[in-house]
Amino acid sequence: MHIKAIAYYGFISTLLLIGCVNDNASKKELNRNHKTKKTEKESLVKVNRYMVNAENTEINNYIRRHELDVIETGSGLKYQIIKNGSGEKAEEGRYATLNFKLKLITGDVIYSSKKDGPLTFKIGRRGVESGLDEAILNMRVGDEAIIIIPSHLGHGLLGDRKKIPQRSTVIYEIEFTNIN
Repeated sequence: MHIKAIAYYGFISTLLLIGCVNDNASKKELNRNHKTKKTEKESLVKVNRYMVNAENTEINNYIRRHELDVIETGSGLKYQIIKNGSGEKAEEGRYATLNFKLKLITGDVIYSSKKDGPLTFKIGRRGVESGLDEAILNMRVGDEAIIIIPSHLGHGLLGDRKKIPQRSTVIYEIEFTNIN
């Protein structure tokens, strides 16, 4: 009996020892994974910061080249009223109609009301880029403006999957023609 008890306790001790060794290995592996994820996250933040800075530099160069006197909002939207209208001020929930030309920052015209018809959308209801929605709320019927929409307020990481590439700054030249 005595030999069985010794063997039993020896077996249990071995299992406990293996469990502790495996537990330490698991903790080391978890710690290594955490450090790797932290490093990856830091790298992504650096890349994203670089890309945002590059886009802002490109936008500022465009503004300088075209001698624009823009207003910048807290979100990063930039716009300039070229001609002041005398109509009603835009309000959320109403429908705005625009004649427009939508360009990439390179100057390539992507869409326009001449080709695609006027743009009508309900203000504040996510029917257009958030940057255009924001700009319209600062305008009145009859205004003509240039609106510079950084990618995070436009079509973002994916573009529109048609003509606007991913991470593109877009520029609207608009005439605010009507509000209902």
